[in-house]
Amino acid sequence: MADLAALTQLIEPEVKSLGFALVRVAMIGGTSDPTLQVMAERPDTRQLDLADCEAISRRLSDRLDAEEAAGRDPIDEAYRLEVSSPGIDRPLTRRADYRDWAGHEARLKLAEVVDGAKQVSGEIEGIDGDTVRIGSPKGTREIPFDKIQSAKLLLTDKLINATAPLSTEGADSIQTIEG
Repeated sequence: MADLAALTQLIEPEVKSLGFALVRVAMIGGTSDPTLQVMAERPDTRQLDLADCEAISRRLSDRLDAEEAAGRDPIDEAYRLEVSSPGIDRPLTRRADYRDWAGHEARLKLAEVVDGAKQVSGEIEGIDGDTVRIGSPKGTREIPFDKIQSAKLLLTDKLINATAPLSTEGADSIQTIEG
């Protein structure tokens, strides 16, 4: 099993050196299809294009190959490398995500029961230090950041509008449907 903290420490400087922000490093696919998944984004647009993914993939492949050649292979078994944008219903992995995406809806799965809940959904109200605030019909819930097992934005019209592409270059046509 790969040490994700060590992999993140190896990967993050490489991603940053290319001008991107690292969003998440994960091993997915289990034993049948082990995949090192790296999510990154441009800090200014929160998007990646195919050329960005290619550049990150090449840089990481070179670095991981060099580690293996030096006898320090960070992943014991064979694996695939997948580099992608976090997507519209992105995972929330960093404290800054709760500040940046305040006003949008999210679902948080908790590592343990907090105030009677193992999962919380609602509008992100922000983060104070290590406490994430989520608004729900029952009021604001305060969740310690270190108790969040996983979290992601929920797909809503508000989120779609907030993440509309900055560039439509290459699109044959863009249709706006009013509802």
